Amino acid sequence: MPAATASSLSEDDRSRLRSLALAVLDTEAEAVRSLRERVDDTFVHACELVLACAGRVVVLGMGKSGHIGGKIAATLASTGTPAFFVHPGEAGHGDLGMVVSGDVVLALSNSGETDEIVTLLPILKRQGTPLIAMTGRPDSSLAQAATVHIDVGVAAEACPLGLAPTSSTTAALAMGDALAIALLEKRGFTEEDFARSHPGGTLGRRLLLHVGDIMHTGAAVPRVPLDAPFRDALVEITGKGLGMTAVVDDAGAVRGIFTDGDLRRTLDRELDLRSTRIGDVMTADCVTMKAEALAAEALAIMEERRINALLVVDDDGRLEGALNMHTLLRAGVV
Repeated sequence: MPAATASSLSEDDRSRLRSLALAVLDTEAEAVRSLRERVDDTFVHACELVLACAGRVVVLGMGKSGHIGGKIAATLASTGTPAFFVHPGEAGHGDLGMVVSGDVVLALSNSGETDEIVTLLPILKRQGTPLIAMTGRPDSSLAQAATVHIDVGVAAEACPLGLAPTSSTTAALAMGDALAIALLEKRGFTEEDFARSHPGGTLGRRLLLHVGDIMHTGAAVPRVPLDAPFRDALVEITGKGLGMTAVVDDAGAVRGIFTDGDLRRTLDRELDLRSTRIGDVMTADCVTMKAEALAAEALAIMEERRINALLVVDDDGRLEGALNMHTLLRAGVV
């Protein structure tokens, strides 16, 4: 029998699907709202344990709680709290050796009776490892064994059968986020710190890439002397493909720039191009940058000044490199 399509559903069926979806969202939203009253001294104690941790936060969880635990570990690690996830089943067969002195364990289990985690409790206790538990049952084995227990219990799962972990996993994830962000704020974790742990992301490129990391250098930089014929400048612009050329003096210091826009303006002046020197038609007050400036600063200047290229100079004004909007695009800064 072919699968039903949207067009084959009755209006009653469509209405029922929408109602079910809204009911799920309402149930899960209420589960998260109910957590507010549990952000108390116990939550603060959990934060204190992590802040005092000389090692890492080792997150444990089975099944759906394991998926949530993996995400919480990743969030902690990317916001200034070293953390990683360990599968409890594997921990019982050797991976518990990853937990060393100075670590804190964060264990997730809605029932608080997950066999693979409960089995590890005596070993963690003998090691003296602080244990933060997130469960839905304060009277469970895991909650009772924990140094700190955070109650993430929910009134009901969003699943109409009351079986599939839905509201409970959402609540645990939200509490994990609350823990990570509270720690982030207390540590004074900055935007720059975040960028250092996300060098491949847009923010990382914006905050970590410097002009010197992406600029064209050496023979790839278009340049002509002040007294170069107009024709030589055109050849340089065409050959280097940056839409401009630097104009330098005998010491290599930048005296100006000649761009595609300057070319159009020069042609409008009806000059004798055979006798024209590039120094006569260049833009003398051109914008320059230092190699140590952030690439994002170069982008901001180019957008503000409505220009497509920049020259890079050293402290003495000598030409070091060049970049244009395409350079920034390729680097992912734009």
